[in-house]
Amino acid sequence: MKTKSEKKPSLLKGVAPYLKGFQFFMVLAIIFSACASIITVIGPDKIKEITDAIMKGIAGDIDMDKIQSVAVTLMSLYIVGAVINYLSAFIMSTMIQRFAQRLRNAIADKINKVPLGYFDSHEQGDTLSRVTNDVDLMTQSFNQSLVTMISSTVLLIGSIIMMFKTDWHLALTAIISVFAGFALSSVIMVKSQPLFKKQQDNLAKVSAYTEEIYTGHNVVISYNARHETKEKFDSYNAELKQSMWKSQFFSGIMMPLMQFIGNFGYVMVCVVGAALAIDDVITIGTIVAFMTYVRIFTQPIGQMAQGITQLQSASAAMGRIFEFLNEDEMEEEGHKERQLETVKGQVNFEHVNFGYVPEKTIIHDFTAEAKPGQKVAIVGPTGAGKTTMVNLLMRFYEINSGSIKIDGVDVHDMSRSEVHDAFSMVLQDTWLFEGTIRDNLVFNQENISDEQVIAATKAVGVHHFIKTLPKGYDTVLDDSVTLSVGQKQLLTIARALLKDSPLLILDEATSSVDTRTEELIQKAMDKLMQGRTSFVIAHRLSTIRNADLILVMKDGNIIEQGNHDELIEQEGFYADLYNSQFTEEVA
Repeated sequence: MKTKSEKKPSLLKGVAPYLKGFQFFMVLAIIFSACASIITVIGPDKIKEITDAIMKGIAGDIDMDKIQSVAVTLMSLYIVGAVINYLSAFIMSTMIQRFAQRLRNAIADKINKVPLGYFDSHEQGDTLSRVTNDVDLMTQSFNQSLVTMISSTVLLIGSIIMMFKTDWHLALTAIISVFAGFALSSVIMVKSQPLFKKQQDNLAKVSAYTEEIYTGHNVVISYNARHETKEKFDSYNAELKQSMWKSQFFSGIMMPLMQFIGNFGYVMVCVVGAALAIDDVITIGTIVAFMTYVRIFTQPIGQMAQGITQLQSASAAMGRIFEFLNEDEMEEEGHKERQLETVKGQVNFEHVNFGYVPEKTIIHDFTAEAKPGQKVAIVGPTGAGKTTMVNLLMRFYEINSGSIKIDGVDVHDMSRSEVHDAFSMVLQDTWLFEGTIRDNLVFNQENISDEQVIAATKAVGVHHFIKTLPKGYDTVLDDSVTLSVGQKQLLTIARALLKDSPLLILDEATSSVDTRTEELIQKAMDKLMQGRTSFVIAHRLSTIRNADLILVMKDGNIIEQGNHDELIEQEGFYADLYNSQFTEEVA
């Protein structure tokens, strides 16, 4: 497994792979933008020619042919500049959108590579915020700043060259008057950088909390916690408002500052230019040209300041994106070959030790054997480690020591996809996506016929219900279709039946339903377990009395094992647990 310390490149190095193939178009966009900027800085020189021609004509005939020629040239230049400037913006915008698409794909791919431990320690809303808010902010910031930064840089350099070419006195006047403002804006930008990072972090916090409260809305209402949750949201929202206000304050102050500096530059050019014109050092046309040059010179500085501010937002967003992309990944298993052509269903746990964090072991020397076709029940109090054992069996987590073997092959020598292919799972929390019932049943499986789908739903007793829906198996499961918990569970059992895997995991599949629905689900699960090695986690011990092997867990250890009758005869922990539940059910 890679570690963050081994793979924490700079942001520039992190971006490089996602820009692959864009180099030519980026250079083309830069060339187009540079050409448009060059045309812009040539314009004032032509205006100077027109002005001087008019001033000379005041004392005599105006040379209209020359004025017309210069005007046509100037108009042609501006038209060409506008076209190539548009092409530059179009190319850059297209590249940025494709770059964002690659990042989203990378995040989606990364989600499948990070271990489940990452999601245990990070809020779902925070991860979603990186996929949506951060990528969107980055895209918008780049769209508004990259082309502007390129053209502004060329404009700045070009205008300085043309100003010195036209008159060095006024060039120095304009540059000195603007330099102070530029230095001040640079200080402001450096100081404001942490504020943009804080803004994105607070936005992620609000998104995460909103997602959490929305998911548990019924619980919030039932516990009359609306006031408390609203207060907490208001607190997060206030923090977000404050951080956004601070970052946007510094962002908004840049343009007025540059406008003031620009206007100050105009005044200085007029004053110095008038003095030079009186002394016949320069012409009126030169002053007019410099009035335009000052605008051209100050405009890119303002745009660059604004662009840098936007790039700071993009940098903060990209920092969060690459922070996720640089997270530790599960072991790469592309080199692993398939170990079992046919799975018989023999499962062995041999001295398994595991802890979600290295310093705290919760599964201690777990040893057990499940023979092909057996029904193995795992029971015990909450926190005993039942679900953890299932997670280890599925390789959702890697064990610290010991081994888990399927048909004599260590699951660590098998690829995760091979392990997952060997299992069907029915969990307490049903998962159905927005799509047709048929699509939900056939989920990610190939060559499943309609006859097989119908046979599976009939076997679990849900076919009749599906036929009562408006479009039967083509009914789309969305907000307009209401399914009970039991109906959802029967659909997931039918999905597991269609997968037809030799190993089966049932994790408290009946804990959320009433007794009558439990009987229906139990019958469906009995059909599902036929001919399969099954691991059943259940709180209601009455549902696993017919298990071939019952593993009784407590504090991560197997304290008893055997079938129901054997464990009752031992009059130990299982017997006490069963008798207490039986007494409660009778009562």
